[in-house]
Amino acid sequence: MGIFRRIRDISVATLNDRLEKAEDPVKLIDQFLWSTRDDIIEAERLQQQYLTHTNQLKAQWLQAEQQIEQKEKQAMIALKAGEEMIARSLLTEKTMFVETANNYRELYEQSNASLLELEAQLKELRTEYQMVYDKRSYYVARMESIRLQQRLNQRMSFNNGQQPGEVMRKMETRIQDMEYETQSLRQLRKENGVYGESIKTNRRSAEVDLELQQLKDKLNKEGWSL
Repeated sequence: MGIFRRIRDISVATLNDRLEKAEDPVKLIDQFLWSTRDDIIEAERLQQQYLTHTNQLKAQWLQAEQQIEQKEKQAMIALKAGEEMIARSLLTEKTMFVETANNYRELYEQSNASLLELEAQLKELRTEYQMVYDKRSYYVARMESIRLQQRLNQRMSFNNGQQPGEVMRKMETRIQDMEYETQSLRQLRKENGVYGESIKTNRRSAEVDLELQQLKDKLNKEGWSL
């Protein structure tokens, strides 16, 4: 797992599998980006702490190395002056600084190795973040395409999937049918009116003929010859 990497709810290894099954892949990607961004911030903070600590260890190691060199020079001077006891004491101090230098060097190397590992993990996190961020743009565009297609399907369903030209042709046919029905009804009413007038006229003519015959009969009785 390394010195930094913790188990996340979503990893790059599982993200691709979950994307195709997710109802809202953009939301899933955002969750990954938020988690990765937090990891990056934490890693950067830890990197700074490791860098400071590593530099301190290196400084202490180099300081001990300087003390080793200095004690050795002082021991040489003491020997030249015939002060063997002082030289022995200085060399004893030198051995102590050698041990100290070795300890700090070991700590420095361990810390520096951890720092390099952390920097590699941080680089990987940034790469993952950018890769998934780029993928987010693709899925946003993909979801927008789906949304627009759904709106188009809803619009088409208003006309039962018919094209505008087909709708207009059916509307024209319906209007023509209505006009024909109206004209036919008007003609039928007109013809019924003429027929009614003809019946009335015939009825009146019969009544007139009857009246005329009655007058003729009356005149015949009175001696008029018609």
